[in-house]
Amino acid sequence: DDRGTYLIYFGTGNPAPWNETMRPGDNKWTMTIFGRDADTGEAKFGYQKTPHDEWDYAGVNVMMLSDQKDKDGKVRKLLTHPDRNGIVYTLDRTDGSLVSANKLDDTVNVFKSVDLKTGQPVRDPEYGTRMDHLAKDICPSAMGYHNQGHDSYDPKRELFYMGINHICMDWEPFMLP
Repeated sequence: DDRGTYLIYFGTGNPAPWNETMRPGDNKWTMTIFGRDADTGEAKFGYQKTPHDEWDYAGVNVMMLSDQKDKDGKVRKLLTHPDRNGIVYTLDRTDGSLVSANKLDDTVNVFKSVDLKTGQPVRDPEYGTRMDHLAKDICPSAMGYHNQGHDSYDPKRELFYMGINHICMDWEPFMLP
């Protein structure tokens, strides 16, 4: 647990089945970063990174904790999460508010951006996996731009170190009997 907030942080996986046409809606609480009270287990916040995940991004990767100054010079308790969906999220770890959401790489194309006010990703429909669409060069692939490798934060240099994959995929829908 985080000694300053007494919270435990973890991510939840992707919804199933992977065929997104079979499960309408956001599929609430999947692909979510949770902050839970270490004593009671009560959820203090939940931030859903990829509502209605259609690529199998399973957002359970490492959560890095740091104390950093914001643009106004105030020290904040932050949680940074490089997700398989190609976005690096930074939340205020005391309340779960979104601080930043940036592409790991310019080739991330499933999302155009993340709206910082709503926290919602802005999808590019060209790279969706719906049944009536052949999508080419979806970046990142189902493996993700960041998978389950561990990362680190150097507080002296104020730098994060992380390994990334650069793998894209094609999606060809077909019916099974």
